[in-house]
Amino acid sequence: MGLSIDYSGGECSHPYTHKIFILTNYVLLGAASSCIFLTLSLRLFPSLVGFLLILLHIITIAGAISGCAAAARSASSAGKFYGAHMVATVLTAIFQGSVSVLIFTKPSDFLDHLKSYVREEDGVVILKLAGGLCVVMFCLEWVVLTLAFFLNYYAYMERKGIIGGDVRSSKVVDEEDTKNWPWPFQV
Repeated sequence: MGLSIDYSGGECSHPYTHKIFILTNYVLLGAASSCIFLTLSLRLFPSLVGFLLILLHIITIAGAISGCAAAARSASSAGKFYGAHMVATVLTAIFQGSVSVLIFTKPSDFLDHLKSYVREEDGVVILKLAGGLCVVMFCLEWVVLTLAFFLNYYAYMERKGIIGGDVRSSKVVDEEDTKNWPWPFQV
């Protein structure tokens, strides 16, 4: 029950990084779905701004799901989705940060654009809860980006044989070969 990932096959040399990556994506899923419910609590049928806010959270959920799916794949096939996952996560992180700044600086104006049916005092409290979750999602998305970078780096190093295999050596240049180089490179 819960988060159980079996790496007994020896495929992954960094199981803790994978577990933290997946756990962070799960928390991101929960925060984004909570923000959707908070937005819907302001108005059941959202306005255009509310629809765009819900769409942002849906894209965040899709990015977290694709991150979990990419972490479950093998290291060679996960590289195909790495670029798309990074771009989507960066864009949603930027928009989550800007939405949270907008919510915390002008909550009553933002509430007016949502065309909420809730009293203004209650709506501001709900919006500040959603803004706090947007800040949490902003931070978690940057953690996910960092972990995805490390996981991709580890997979690249494993494919090259540097981690978990034999270390390859490169040719050492003789001192006579460097005498033909330009002056600044002759050390």
